[in-house]
Amino acid sequence: MNDSSNVAPATSAAQHIDGRGLSAAICAFLIWGLMPLYMKLLQTLPILQITAHRMLWGCLVGFGWLAARKETNQTWRALTDPQVRLRLCASAIFIACNWTIFMWGIATDHVVEISLGYFIGPLFNVALGVVCFRERLNRMQWLSVAIAAAGVLYLTWAAGRPPYISIALALSFGLYGLVRKTANVEALPGFTGETLLLVPFAAAYVLWCELSGTGAIGQGSLGTALLLLLGGPLTAVPLVLFAVGARRIPLFTVGILQYIGPSLQLACAVLVFGESFSGPRVIGFSMIWTALALFALDGLLASRRRS
Repeated sequence: MNDSSNVAPATSAAQHIDGRGLSAAICAFLIWGLMPLYMKLLQTLPILQITAHRMLWGCLVGFGWLAARKETNQTWRALTDPQVRLRLCASAIFIACNWTIFMWGIATDHVVEISLGYFIGPLFNVALGVVCFRERLNRMQWLSVAIAAAGVLYLTWAAGRPPYISIALALSFGLYGLVRKTANVEALPGFTGETLLLVPFAAAYVLWCELSGTGAIGQGSLGTALLLLLGGPLTAVPLVLFAVGARRIPLFTVGILQYIGPSLQLACAVLVFGESFSGPRVIGFSMIWTALALFALDGLLASRRRS
């Protein structure tokens, strides 16, 4: 925060927020929230091919970005460290699984469940903090987690099955964040490094598909090829924007803004794709939104106490 030293102690926390950081974070969550609209255009393609292309072009965009900033050495430094390399390998697997589940959910018209996964994700991260880092929760945080769990259980009972896609997305992204939290590398070099570890497999798979006559580019139109190439910047850019925002604005603000993504995903599911959202789904989602509201309120009160 460039001018925080000139702000009087009594100034509200909102006045401390860096405008550039706020804009960057909002743009990142807008891109992630509208991603189903892009993915829907690719729903006729094999899901594993989309994942492989996204990994391949995302890595190239990340590496090119680092090269333009003359910071590629950060990625090489991370990959030559055995501990960091191992963590990046694990994070690459988790994010690849997350992308695949995300695209499968869109292709099978389960975007409402996708949004649910990203709504419960932050509370799942809290549970990971308790289990992995022995973090302690206060009463309101425990209440939030309990209400969210009750909401998921209610949706399970109403649908006759657990929301597998939601749970898988929350689990894979939560574990991805957990691993990246313990890896000593910045966002963009880390993203480039983790995708670089899987690029040989992704490139080999794409090449095999093309040579066997089942490739999305060879068998598709120019528009399809351009859409696949667009997956590179759509993967790398929001991550960089998020990293910029996370450095410049309070974490509480980042926590509130992250609900832009699943809210837009839910809007796309209902208003654009025509998925059902009534009855038990409204009740279950309302319970989870209540949990998130309590969680946000607790964060706001804690932020004010620190101020």
